[in-house]
Amino acid sequence: MNTPSPSSASSAPTDPGRPAEGGHQGLARSLGHGQMAMIAMGSALGTGLFLGSGQAIGIAGPAVIISFALGSLIAASVALAMGEMASRHPVRGGFGTLAARYLSPFWGYLSRWLYWIVTVSVTGAELVACAAYLSYWVPAIPIWAGIILFAAVILGINLSSVGSFGAVEFVLSSIKVIAVFVFIVIGLVLVFFGMPSAPALGLVELTADGGFAPMGWAPVWIALSVVMFSFGGIELLSITAAEAKDPARSIRTAARTTIVRLAFFYVFCIGIVLCLVPWREAADIEDDVATSPFVMVFDRIGIPGAADITNLLVLIAALSAANANLYAGSRMIHSLASDGLAPRFAAYTTARRVPVVGIALSCIGLVGAALLAFSGVGGVFGYMMSLVVFAVIMVWALILATYIRFRRSGITGGTFRMPGGILAAALGMVGLLAVFATIAVRPSMQIAALVGVPAVLAATVLYVVVGRRRIDPGDIQDAFDEAESMR
Repeated sequence: MNTPSPSSASSAPTDPGRPAEGGHQGLARSLGHGQMAMIAMGSALGTGLFLGSGQAIGIAGPAVIISFALGSLIAASVALAMGEMASRHPVRGGFGTLAARYLSPFWGYLSRWLYWIVTVSVTGAELVACAAYLSYWVPAIPIWAGIILFAAVILGINLSSVGSFGAVEFVLSSIKVIAVFVFIVIGLVLVFFGMPSAPALGLVELTADGGFAPMGWAPVWIALSVVMFSFGGIELLSITAAEAKDPARSIRTAARTTIVRLAFFYVFCIGIVLCLVPWREAADIEDDVATSPFVMVFDRIGIPGAADITNLLVLIAALSAANANLYAGSRMIHSLASDGLAPRFAAYTTARRVPVVGIALSCIGLVGAALLAFSGVGGVFGYMMSLVVFAVIMVWALILATYIRFRRSGITGGTFRMPGGILAAALGMVGLLAVFATIAVRPSMQIAALVGVPAVLAATVLYVVVGRRRIDPGDIQDAFDEAESMR
């Protein structure tokens, strides 16, 4: 496939506010760079840290700290590669539209549909967690009822203008970022200095029960299959570029700061939890999603009301992540519809430039989570998390492959470049292959593959039979023209 030159992308700029084919309008550029960074944090800083960490601890013990450190390096390669491309091409559909241009229309189609599956699954999983956190206070409320309650909240937020959505998400994400920072500060005090009612524990717990790697070092690799769920959401850096006021500056700031914050938060928080709670106890919550290691920390210390406050904060974190993922799913399917790869009516936007049909279609995850919870199926969160990891690995691999092609094409003009360039992307790809290889030993990943592989095959068949005939190269070029006019 011949890659169009950057000059061709600017030959026919279009008005982003112009009604597009089919009577719908383009998206509104209303997001500031602070909001973009917080939206990405909102998606990534959710139940993977506050709830799913119990599963990872159960696999690797205290050595899970290394798993999180390795996971942050893999995620950094993806985030920075995506940021460099998006700073040059802030297109609707983000990395999917970039894959359509630099790889082929098929890979652009597949990456966007896969990511849509990711977002609807994460939205459902996060709402399961929200309902579980609510049951910490009100056990009588069934999980399915809690899911419906919180689904109504995020629907109301997403149906407002993107500016209002960005403001709300900024507040929600700020609350949990501040909360995590405070947790780290308090945790360090408890670990190294103690309190009158709780003497300092130091680092003893990291090696007290079987050593730092009680099950050996192979579980550090296996735990990556859970850990990578924690970093899912950084893709929003690319997707929000299409609605940024100043995409070049916003993406540069967000890409550099988001991954640093995430790595710092995850590694430090997990380390503090493991210093304060015996790792076997922290792992026991794998089968009890009504609590988290963070709530357990304050319950054990006996700080009055601290556990309730922590539970409220982790609920906000999960709600924020669900909110951000519903946003991402609606924008992804809007992009697919705009390029003729989904029903055209899904590209319709309201007078406020909100893709209301995309939001409605992306509620499948909410409905599915509620139905599974209502049916009494156990392990809903764990299975949904595994499916997300499976799909995210494939999406991230396509992002890195797109980046390698992007760099080889010699395109310039981005606001920053990823350190290490193609070599860093290749190392990130090796890391993703290592995570994918856990399918050989993780039953939940095998179940996810049983769902994910047929989904990929079905999407491929649909593309061959229907999709490729509907592709109009002008639709993809229009996205680049619009982005070029806003740089």
